[in-house]
Amino acid sequence: MDTIIPKRLRWSCRRGMLELDVLLGNFLEEAYLQASDRDQKNFVSLLDCTDQELFMWLTGKETPAEPALIDITGKIRHHAKTRKHAAFF
Repeated sequence: MDTIIPKRLRWSCRRGMLELDVLLGNFLEEAYLQASDRDQKNFVSLLDCTDQELFMWLTGKETPAEPALIDITGKIRHHAKTRKHAAFF
């Protein structure tokens, strides 16, 4: 695991919806570096998905087809629900 968050990941977390910016950005800043290598890889893969897919998955309205994405979206949702300053969930 790296100890510095690459700028390209910060940029990739900036989406077209404020909700996604907050969910992805908070996970990146608060949990990404402590995540396993596998979870970091899955998070990076998740960022290749469309905003609509991300919104549906991260709000729990739909489930991704790929097991790795199910796992990382669950971890992002859990992080959002349990962080000290929960904003959306």
